[in-house]
Amino acid sequence: MRQNEMFLLKLGEVVLKGQNRRSFEDRLVANAARRLKSCGSFQVYIRQSTIYAEPTTDHCDMEAAYAAARQVFGVVSVARAVPCEKTVEAIVETARDYLADAFASAGSFKVESKRADKNYPLNSIQISQAVGGELAEAFPQVAVDVHNPDLTVHVEIREKYAYVHAPAVPGAGGLPVGMGGHAVSLLSGGLDSPVSSWMMARRGVELEMVHFVSPPYTSRQAQDKVLELAKLLTAYCGRLRVHIVPFTEIQEEIRKNCPEEYFTLIMRRFMMRLAQAIAKRAGAKALITGESLGQVASQTMMALAVTDDVAEIPVLRPLIGMDKVEIIRISREIGTYDTSILPYEDCCTVFTPRHPATRPRVEDVRAAEARLDVEALMARSLEGEEWIWAKP
Repeated sequence: MRQNEMFLLKLGEVVLKGQNRRSFEDRLVANAARRLKSCGSFQVYIRQSTIYAEPTTDHCDMEAAYAAARQVFGVVSVARAVPCEKTVEAIVETARDYLADAFASAGSFKVESKRADKNYPLNSIQISQAVGGELAEAFPQVAVDVHNPDLTVHVEIREKYAYVHAPAVPGAGGLPVGMGGHAVSLLSGGLDSPVSSWMMARRGVELEMVHFVSPPYTSRQAQDKVLELAKLLTAYCGRLRVHIVPFTEIQEEIRKNCPEEYFTLIMRRFMMRLAQAIAKRAGAKALITGESLGQVASQTMMALAVTDDVAEIPVLRPLIGMDKVEIIRISREIGTYDTSILPYEDCCTVFTPRHPATRPRVEDVRAAEARLDVEALMARSLEGEEWIWAKP
């Protein structure tokens, strides 16, 4: 760890909030502090729309903390910085030492300054000119280029100190987890549901996960795959409770008693009912699914209406207008892609109809489903429910 190095976490749309902005900021600081705790001892606080994360010992894992800070929803960018006294001399000395390696590999540079302390005697342009002139003399081999430099030296004049850093890197953006309500996400082992879960967590939603298992038709490896996906999501969401719900009897009863073209639709209706029961028990106010319009037969507009027929709380579908290429891109970015494509099938692939209904009518599916004792099947399924904490 470099001497005095710390992090500046810049807020995103939180700064646009009105009278409730303080509650968003408090939650964001708490989330950031919790995420950095596993990387060492950090003092985390907020001033002037910036979160400061300062290591309090020499034993902090700064690389791990840097990565973790970038995954905190609500943070739009993260910079590694060094504080110094608010004089041109101190700023130049700090930049020369802290950014020496960056200057060694740069052909050109410029200085960008921000004066958050409006009582400081120099304005932003004057700070940049003064510091830039001194650095040009200190590194004569590096040209000054204010338009397209290889290196931009950032100087921020704040309440107590000046801060020197290279360009910040993008953060996760969005809103702090916990400020968007509480929802239950249906998590399968595919590409879509981890992405949809991540997208809703990015809007500040606190998640619980539900996964359906159908042994012996689905394997333990398939369940472990889903738990690994949940663990990967905790890098962004914090710890997640995963409800494991047995689904074998329901699927077998559907196969025995219902028309084949409605197998998947009736199965989805049961999943929605069961997830909704778990949501109500957990105090969650919505369900989240990874459905995308027209992607498969059960995701046509009429099929989705059949599924939603049993929902009593909102069903959020953040992927509804996305294609597979976009979903794959996000899954790669958030680190779930390699796990999602492991060849372990989940219960959605059990008893797949040869010719599924793509234009179903709600009343026809209701009639087919009436052959089942829905309440008894649900009760036995929920009796077998287990849950597991996925942790970072």
